[in-house]
Amino acid sequence: MTPPLFFVDTLPAGETLVLDGEEGRHAARVKRLGPGEAVLVGDGLGGLLDCVVEQVLGDGLVLRVLARHELPEPKPRLAAVQAVPKGDRAELAVELLTELGVDEIIPWAASRSVPQWRDERAAKAVAKWRRTAREAAKQSRRPRLPMVTDLASTQDVTRRISRAESFVLHEGAIAALATAELPDAAEILVVIGPEGGVTEDELLQFAAAGARAVRLGEPVLRTSTAGAAALVALAVRLGRWG
Repeated sequence: MTPPLFFVDTLPAGETLVLDGEEGRHAARVKRLGPGEAVLVGDGLGGLLDCVVEQVLGDGLVLRVLARHELPEPKPRLAAVQAVPKGDRAELAVELLTELGVDEIIPWAASRSVPQWRDERAAKAVAKWRRTAREAAKQSRRPRLPMVTDLASTQDVTRRISRAESFVLHEGAIAALATAELPDAAEILVVIGPEGGVTEDELLQFAAAGARAVRLGEPVLRTSTAGAAALVALAVRLGRWG
């Protein structure tokens, strides 16, 4: 079984590490890890330590570092523009995208998004997405945390499309993502619309910026699962799951 993964802000240079704070309490009190058990510790940026528990504290662990790794960022980067879903589907979308290897999640205030994030609500919602991504990364043992940006407008998304190889998921598209050409690019961006779909005006703006409309298959997927399906298709084609 893969050892549990915990995140810290900075990886220590020495041979021992005290895992404390929220991560330490979770390891000691919830996971109930004991001496001799293996633990992974990462900084969320690709740095990873193989560790073993030496001592259990009241609210943490003393770990001995066995090995150090520096895992490079995958290329090309995979970024997802996720139209803001309603209710628990937002957390589901973030969890799936993170577990399946997305490198960046961009919340999008699409025209047909039901939830409307404004001011303080937007800040709280983005913070929740970041917490969800962090927990999903720990669950899936991925040492590199996906970046979750602030809420983006359609204009923001359009500008981002112009800087990447971009696809817009659309049920009416003729081309399929499974067979679409994937030129050599530093980043591939996938735009996932809301439950009501991407509007014609949004499609036109995105196309003018260089995005291609593609479909996933015959079923019409929900916004919370469409991005995951697209990530799987791209991961297989790019050899991430080789």
